Amino acid sequence: MLVAGGTGALNQFIERFFDAKMRRTARRPLASGRIDASHAFWFGIGLSLAGTVYLVLAVNALASLLAAITLLTYLFVYTPLKRKTPLCTLVGALPGAVPPLIGWAAARGRLEPEAWALYAIVFLWQFPHFMAIAWMYREDYARAGYLVLPLGEARDRFVLLQSVAVSLALVPISLSPMIANKSGLTYSVGALILGSIFCYYSGCFALRRSNAAARQLLAASIIYLPVLFILMMLNKK
Repeated sequence: MLVAGGTGALNQFIERFFDAKMRRTARRPLASGRIDASHAFWFGIGLSLAGTVYLVLAVNALASLLAAITLLTYLFVYTPLKRKTPLCTLVGALPGAVPPLIGWAAARGRLEPEAWALYAIVFLWQFPHFMAIAWMYREDYARAGYLVLPLGEARDRFVLLQSVAVSLALVPISLSPMIANKSGLTYSVGALILGSIFCYYSGCFALRRSNAAARQLLAASIIYLPVLFILMMLNKK
């Protein structure tokens, strides 16, 4: 929580001038000038250090290292790439899926195959989720110079790949706990139903490419992940 909060604060510090150009972010404290930039910077540094130090002292070094890597790659790799290439979503999904690894490392002190299965689920889930956001606010992103979507005909293929193709790939990955005999029939049936619904809304968005379809996909993505993990916890072996 502390490291994520620190990363968010530092991200808003880095992008404060670009945030001011977008309607969806113009009212953020730094973008609107309600908080001094130096205060936000040191607040973000303080949170980040507190989180990583707490993890290394009270939990273990692996959890702390993973948290630090997530912070650094998000701020210094993903964030600048948003203004250079639409592939930034691929790069951003790598640190974005690390939280389950941090939790697993905290609980077990090592990373096991089951941890990487959770990582894969979160990694793939991010693409349709962010595509919905990128489409809804595409004009805002373009105004600030963010290249989250390609231009021209490549945009349609890009949206199709990162929504439909990824959501289809997510279905078998979400069944990996069953394959590894770590969950029961209830989870498997629930995962198939959730995956089918997610694929449906991804397909609707890819075909229509409208704000209404993007909002529906965004809502489906927000529901999908916590419900899937709840089922996984309730039906674990």
